[in-house]
Amino acid sequence: MPRPFRFGVQLSNPPEKGWQDSVRRIEAFGYSSVFFPDHFGPQWEPVAALAAIAAVTERLKVGSLVYDVDYRHPVILAKASATTHLLSGGRHEFGLGAGWMRTDYDEAGLDYDRPGVRIQRLDEALTIIRSMWREEKTTFEGKYYTVRDAHRAVEAPADWEPPKILIGGGGPRVLAVAGRHADIVGINPSIPEGKVVATTVADCAPDRVRQKVGWVREAASAAGRDPDAIEFNSLVFVVAITDDPGPLRAGIAQNSGMTEDEVADCPIFLTGTANEIRDRLEKRREETGISYVVIQGRDPGMLETFAEQVMEPLTNR
Repeated sequence: MPRPFRFGVQLSNPPEKGWQDSVRRIEAFGYSSVFFPDHFGPQWEPVAALAAIAAVTERLKVGSLVYDVDYRHPVILAKASATTHLLSGGRHEFGLGAGWMRTDYDEAGLDYDRPGVRIQRLDEALTIIRSMWREEKTTFEGKYYTVRDAHRAVEAPADWEPPKILIGGGGPRVLAVAGRHADIVGINPSIPEGKVVATTVADCAPDRVRQKVGWVREAASAAGRDPDAIEFNSLVFVVAITDDPGPLRAGIAQNSGMTEDEVADCPIFLTGTANEIRDRLEKRREETGISYVVIQGRDPGMLETFAEQVMEPLTNR
């Protein structure tokens, strides 16, 4: 049996006035989750935003997509995430990544280390965080972090389950870390330039997506985990429900180097009629296992239309 579909919404700057109603509408539409990225540009700070949204909703999951390990020490992240999870009644999805956006590091005066270093830090941080969620004391000595007798992140009930871990990535090394640690894995393009460029999206062409899923599954198996237990996720940047997607696909293809058929089947873009989009999501789930789809939340009208025409038919089957 395929894993049921879930849908989430990524926000960065909800309206200052009426944000409570905005997120409650997202919940009422039937979306599973709200996510915030973690950048230093003009966006809300995610720890505070997620806690506030959890406080004014009832079932909506709140998640980071994703915290950057270089901005936040793992002991602090362990406590913040566990607290959010505890206070929300178990609704936090904890996303963590190795960092990628060069401008964030420049703004904060942080060293932008090579990818291998950042990924090793991510692996060490996850080991610390997972231990602090469950163990009374955590001691760890690695190449980048040393923790001695760190107390459990929160005093939780005996039956408390820690947050699900979400790791997104585009390269084999970070996806191997995801395969070892994550409950949810986001299949993303690789961004070696430290910024999104016109050709970035081509790294999520259909054949590349299948290859990336394979890297995750191989790493999970090597770590003694069941690859089928992993929930695969994709972050969508463009949703266009239209009877004539040709011009949009042609423009994306010209800029990205993909063919129009590849654009139509690329998980970063959902274009076409609602029926076509549903069919492509079902086919992609069958071929890759991607069942958790997160779309952008800038347009409230689009969120409602997508919920009615795409999400509800897929989640009610």
